[in-house]
Amino acid sequence: MDKEIVLITGTSSGFGFMTALHLAEKGYYVIATMRNMNKKELLLSEAKYKRVEKNIEVHKLDVKNHTQILGLKQYIINEFGRLDLLINNAGYCLGGMTEFANTREWEDQLNTNVLSVVAVSKAFIGMMRRNRKGKIINIGSISGRFGFPGMAAYTTSKFALSGFSESLRLELAPFNIKVSLIEAGSFKTNIWEKSLTKVEFNQEQDYEPYMKFIYNSAKQTANTADNPMKVVQLIEKICKSKKPKFRYQIGKGVKTMLLIKLVFPWSLIEWVVIKRMKK
Repeated sequence: MDKEIVLITGTSSGFGFMTALHLAEKGYYVIATMRNMNKKELLLSEAKYKRVEKNIEVHKLDVKNHTQILGLKQYIINEFGRLDLLINNAGYCLGGMTEFANTREWEDQLNTNVLSVVAVSKAFIGMMRRNRKGKIINIGSISGRFGFPGMAAYTTSKFALSGFSESLRLELAPFNIKVSLIEAGSFKTNIWEKSLTKVEFNQEQDYEPYMKFIYNSAKQTANTADNPMKVVQLIEKICKSKKPKFRYQIGKGVKTMLLIKLVFPWSLIEWVVIKRMKK
């Protein structure tokens, strides 16, 4: 096949859904994966509407299921013999105060957002290394640079993803495999609202006003968030680049937040955040 082959995880909604369609329109051959195959018809019908159905195939993949990962790897080896691009997009956000988020919820957050990225990447690195060519794009977050109250599990997962991506970039550079990390701010996807809708405000009276503040802030941010197509277009830019950078920041206020953390002492940042929460 002459077309570049791209594997995308988490394509049932959000960035993954939009990226799969966009790259198919741009002439890539997309292997779109999702955990819930009941949602595949929406992707395929949209692909048909855009007349790119020949550039997309959908596979079931729970990124925490090693058997499914290895099965998909063998399929790609048998069918194509190579993989040019891997986009690790699957993930979710666990909201709530640390005291009340149970250990199993934390484990699932880290398994999905970090260890699954490790597992999927490991499955395809060898193929790319032997071909001396490939790109891995990990969808990170500003939460991988800045800790937010009420989202400790998610923040932890994105900090870990940042560290993994940095190490992996250096490990694979000698083999012409480029690893990039997108540090995204808030965009008009439903990840933030989904993360907080299940949080109970009455878990503990001490936390109730703070959780309401965090929830309302998340809703306000979602209402004023950027168009997710900006992230999709950035992904396309990385796919096309001969020398992609490691870190890419995108989204309203992301670079400003990073600058604030670089310039100002933590004591001042802490004081501002706590004051806003109490207000």
